[in-house]
Amino acid sequence: MERRLAAVLAADVVGYTRLMGADEAGTLRRLTELRETVLEPLLIKHRGRIVKLMGDGLLVEFASAVDSVACAMAWQDKVAQHEAAIEAGKALQFRIGINVGDVIAEDGDIHGDGVNIAARLEGLARPGGICLSDDVYRHSRGKIDAQFEDIGEQKLKNVTDTVRVYNVVVEPSFAEDHAPGGGLSPPADKPSIAVLPFQNISDAREQEFLADGITEEIITTLSRISKLFVIARNSVLAYKGKAVDVREVGRKLGVRFLLEGSVRGSGNKVRITAQLIEAMSGQHMWARRFDREMSDVFALQDDITKEIVSALQVELTEGEQAKLAASNTRNVEAWQLAFEGRDLVYLHRKDSVRKGRKLIEQATALDPDYAFAWGSLSEAHWKEAANEGWSDSPERSFELALEASDKALTLEPDNAEVLSMRSVILITLRDFDNALALAQQALRVAHSEANAIALAAITLRCCGLAKEGLRQLELAKRYCQVFPAWYLYNEALCHWILEQTDEALASLAGAVDIDPDFSLTYVLFAAIHAENGDEKEADWAVNQVLRADPMFSANRFVESRPFRDPGLATRFRNAIRLAGLPD
Repeated sequence: MERRLAAVLAADVVGYTRLMGADEAGTLRRLTELRETVLEPLLIKHRGRIVKLMGDGLLVEFASAVDSVACAMAWQDKVAQHEAAIEAGKALQFRIGINVGDVIAEDGDIHGDGVNIAARLEGLARPGGICLSDDVYRHSRGKIDAQFEDIGEQKLKNVTDTVRVYNVVVEPSFAEDHAPGGGLSPPADKPSIAVLPFQNISDAREQEFLADGITEEIITTLSRISKLFVIARNSVLAYKGKAVDVREVGRKLGVRFLLEGSVRGSGNKVRITAQLIEAMSGQHMWARRFDREMSDVFALQDDITKEIVSALQVELTEGEQAKLAASNTRNVEAWQLAFEGRDLVYLHRKDSVRKGRKLIEQATALDPDYAFAWGSLSEAHWKEAANEGWSDSPERSFELALEASDKALTLEPDNAEVLSMRSVILITLRDFDNALALAQQALRVAHSEANAIALAAITLRCCGLAKEGLRQLELAKRYCQVFPAWYLYNEALCHWILEQTDEALASLAGAVDIDPDFSLTYVLFAAIHAENGDEKEADWAVNQVLRADPMFSANRFVESRPFRDPGLATRFRNAIRLAGLPD
């Protein structure tokens, strides 16, 4: 028996019980192939020794903490590449935990707290992720080209002292090739366009909001035209400030046309240039320069959108012509406050929503007839009402949400996003019939408005129309290829309702990749794994939930999630309890 200091890596296959239940022979064959062709060569390269193989994992010893982390990062990257072509829900993934500590070596095996802590850290890691103890982090910091996320002191099972834990931010080298929009065909039935972020070429940084706001206003207006296919704002933000190859961007976004532009502001003057490009050929369809007073910038946006529509030879309905002729506000300060506030509300954090609401309230005070601001304010009040502890009076916040949406719809009755948002508010209040009617109305007028479509899908799912909810979410993702985590969370709920377990888990894994702190995903993870009898995976998800909310209550959680079918609420509550989350 020998004592020594070692870096210990514990790895475990995600969802092993489920994978074996679905295809035992195939899972074992693929795991053996992966270990022999990918993992063992990596371990040799990084001087790691396999201590033992378990059915669903490995225990590996390293003499160096730096080697162990470098190996773990390469491990997760290579496994993801190897499994990239496997059908969703069936790909092999690992969780990895690494600790440095004293171990007892005996007959080729190792024991002790050094090993136990590594195993418990593995249980905290996300699918495809790596968790490190504080000791490993201190040894590796500055010596590994990686980012580390401090997730705080953690109480580990059967370990006396708390351990500070770090996530390694894993960014696979192949991510760009597999990113949403890696190569799509433009729709054949209508002209398709992406509006790239307008560049601020002013010396003043405060003009940045002007460039961003003009970009979004043009996208929003074009999205409401039925005979256009328009890519959402989130999908084009990645190109902000970058020189682009228009052919490549057109291929990735799946559009035929691109609009590029720039903004230069000086005093009360503004100059905007814009050019419409045919993506495949790179040919310029038209280019214009506009010089206006700052107070006239809204009419300028209208002029640009009209010229785009004309160049694309799109025939407008009478209602669409009216939309192009009028802008939401003529108050530049209200415009800026509303957009800044709305972006903070979209972050879906208690403090950001509150700060965003206050900015939007300032916008409505400056311009009481600003429909966009009232719609954004409605969403802010709803989020504060619907999330426990975000509002001092949830009842009053619900009332304010309804009042703000009333005001927005009075000003703009066919605003698809406000219609969808109001339908979700009514769903929260269990007014299912009126909520469904509003969601269906929103879908009739949404056209290319991805968020409006995705919000309506929430209402469809809550009202028992999970299949239609999935169809609408797929459509929303086509318009908005860089979508938020809540799209996939709701997609997973639709799959869960339809008892499509593998698809639900794949959607949840995608949601975690987008936003690891979006805690709703872990509750559903726990419920699904508990229903599948996968105790180890359920325990992992429960740990994630309780880390985010130590006071979590299954009853309170389900009561705040509306289902028209009470049987689904009962099933959800029972699954959450079965996972081990407290009542």
